[in-house]
Amino acid sequence: MTKAILISCLLDSLPASANEIRFNTDVMDIKDRENIDFAQFSRRGFILPGSYQMSIMINRHELPEQEIHFYPVDNNPEGSQACLTRNEVTAFAIKPNLLARLTWWHHGECLDISSIAGMEVRGELGEGVLVVKIPQNWLEYDASDWDPPSRWDDGIAGVLLDYNLNMQATEQHHTGTQSYSISGNGVTGANFEAWRLRAEWQGRFGEKTQSGENRQYDIDWSRYYGWRAIPSLRARLTLGEDNLDSAIFDSFRFTGLSLNSDDSMLPPGLRGYAAEVTGVARSNARVIISQQDRVLYETQVPAGPFRIQDLSDAVAGKLDVRIEEQDGNIQRFQIDTATVPYLTRPGMVRYKLAAGKPSLTAHRLTDPLFASTEFSWGISNSWSAYGGSILGEEYQAVSAGIGRDLFILGAVSVDGTVSRADVSDDISLSGESLRLSYAKRFESISSQLTFAGYRFSERNFMTMSDYLLAKQDNSLSRHGKQLYTLTFRQQFTRWQLDAYLNYSHQSYWDRPHSERYDLTLARMFDLAGWKNINVSLAGFRNKFSDRDDKGGWIAFALPWGTQSTLSYNLSLNNQQLEQSVGYFRNIDEQHNYQLSAGTTPQGGAFSGFYNHAGESAQLSASAGYQQGQYSSIGLSAQGGATLTPEGGAVHRVSASGGTRLLVDVDGLADVPVRGYGSPVKSNVFGKAVITDMHSYYPSRARIDVERLSDDIEATRSVVQATLTEGAIGYRKFNVTAGKKAMVSIHLDKEQVPPFGALLRNEKMQQTGMVSDEGSAWLSGIRPGERMSVEWDNSVQCYVQIPVSLSEPQLAALSLPCRNRSVGAE
Repeated sequence: MTKAILISCLLDSLPASANEIRFNTDVMDIKDRENIDFAQFSRRGFILPGSYQMSIMINRHELPEQEIHFYPVDNNPEGSQACLTRNEVTAFAIKPNLLARLTWWHHGECLDISSIAGMEVRGELGEGVLVVKIPQNWLEYDASDWDPPSRWDDGIAGVLLDYNLNMQATEQHHTGTQSYSISGNGVTGANFEAWRLRAEWQGRFGEKTQSGENRQYDIDWSRYYGWRAIPSLRARLTLGEDNLDSAIFDSFRFTGLSLNSDDSMLPPGLRGYAAEVTGVARSNARVIISQQDRVLYETQVPAGPFRIQDLSDAVAGKLDVRIEEQDGNIQRFQIDTATVPYLTRPGMVRYKLAAGKPSLTAHRLTDPLFASTEFSWGISNSWSAYGGSILGEEYQAVSAGIGRDLFILGAVSVDGTVSRADVSDDISLSGESLRLSYAKRFESISSQLTFAGYRFSERNFMTMSDYLLAKQDNSLSRHGKQLYTLTFRQQFTRWQLDAYLNYSHQSYWDRPHSERYDLTLARMFDLAGWKNINVSLAGFRNKFSDRDDKGGWIAFALPWGTQSTLSYNLSLNNQQLEQSVGYFRNIDEQHNYQLSAGTTPQGGAFSGFYNHAGESAQLSASAGYQQGQYSSIGLSAQGGATLTPEGGAVHRVSASGGTRLLVDVDGLADVPVRGYGSPVKSNVFGKAVITDMHSYYPSRARIDVERLSDDIEATRSVVQATLTEGAIGYRKFNVTAGKKAMVSIHLDKEQVPPFGALLRNEKMQQTGMVSDEGSAWLSGIRPGERMSVEWDNSVQCYVQIPVSLSEPQLAALSLPCRNRSVGAE
């Protein structure tokens, strides 16, 4: 075997341009110098003519696995060449002017690689990969983190069911009453080609209130819709129930269709970013983010400041945030997802079109039938024009604005909107609204004014949501007057201090104003041999409706070893002072927990929080106790199931109904695979689903070789996919499983295969190479399997692994190599 390895190393050192390689066998220390076969090495990259399942690696980008045909070359019958069809070449993203000049061979089916200067094609049969190299100047624009649309993968057909379940039970000590609730939300759906069909559900499955009242709730199917990407337009087409996606007008729910430019289809440098939600939980709490009664996000968080940053970037408009504390208290507030001014790159046009009818609860439609338009045009490097309209029989709104890039001074935009609403037969209201937005990043001082905005609306100005509410309630109240928003971040690198401020103030014409701010300061430093000590300070106020919550939080975190942290927390909530000490431990990638104990004005308190990233679900458990007040427990589970013609699996979920990748490890169970999060193991069918995948730019999945068992080898341990939004991708790893041993291979009449002969299993994976006197180090030995032995550029005979194979037999395994006509024994 050492000699065979030496040959391979010598071959790898030869230049790629060598067409024929000659060997000096006199330097080799073997007994039978006449019985040597180097035919497979004499032509670099030679593969026997035939069909093979291979993925295509175009430069550094991977395309899905497909059947690749190798045909003899017309001017060299002893050679072979991969047949690249027109469909496969289209996925290479070749520039149109070159694509029209390509030539083809084998009856016009296969690309003539000589028609692309500098192109190279090489098959790696052992890894199941066809390597294609094309000079970058012949290809469309791409980047290390983005692929052009021709390489996007719509995935395979399949169905999915994602869920998020939460349970909470509380006992009030002073009254002895008990309450519990079980709630959930999720998405079911199906994929067919480029179409994504989805149905969202939400509801409480059972509830017992503190008054002892029992309630049962049915599941509410809150939304039915379908969508598909239209890459040529860089847009997304949506049919069914949706919320108006607009950077100009307030969002409202409707049923109809929309066609919107999708920034997620652009290179990362041209994309926007999603909204984030921050707040402070006084105890273990459940956070529910909704929009017009539709739950968008629900999770459990431990006591202290929290930040939710994984909302979809498709979320727009006002969001309702509800924080349910374990002691029964509830915080409510709203956030506005407006971000940077509406600017567009020179020459680009972004647009959003929609038509339909507004929809109420229980999928009921209401007037007016409307059509909306919105656009932004990049006039030059510094100027953008934008505007839009909502036109219906009873409601109309028209907006126009201008955006200006002030370069070192930031960016600013200003727009005005005029509305007219026929509230009743004898009441028609018209009004105007003016908005000013500003954003600036101060590079020299590492700070960013993410968004600063001001909006003033006249008393009779109405958004579509205002109009629908006025019709439903026969009331003209609750009109907004002024809105101030500010988001600011500052990094003081010299002092390792980070600052974050979020402020919003909404006043109304006919009711008290609402106000919210939260300020966070955090500093990391070293002290007396202790590294990475963290001190954070948070303050907040939330004045909304008839409640006014305010408080502050100061925390010290001291690393304790490499996986643990000790902490001290002091908080002031509505003039109540509380303090606690805590311990956090990150057990491994899949497990962590947090414990805390402290005092409150009512007495002692204890809480615990545990997270487990399981194979089939993300699980969380929490418990809380406050002396003389309450005891509570909470559980949550977030997961899903995906089923396709290629197989399926249950799995964790990153985003309900979102993009995912089904991976196949050749039917082997318990193989650890991972995307960008913690690993999961393949099920009994050799399948696993990875959900932490991106949309529209390359994502990788890999076998965690450090956790791989000794009897499994991954000849191809990394796969790549560029999936469209909501796709179910499919990739297959090249894996061999079985025992390893030094075996002896012999032919009839005491002959042996030549030195250098190759052994392959039934999947055409190379499992060994014959060395001196027929010996071979063989991997992937599985009872009952048949392997082929190749020399002289063809399969010459087969060896049959015994059905029963003990360890003593394995140590002295001798395998006869018989001709093609002999089947498995």
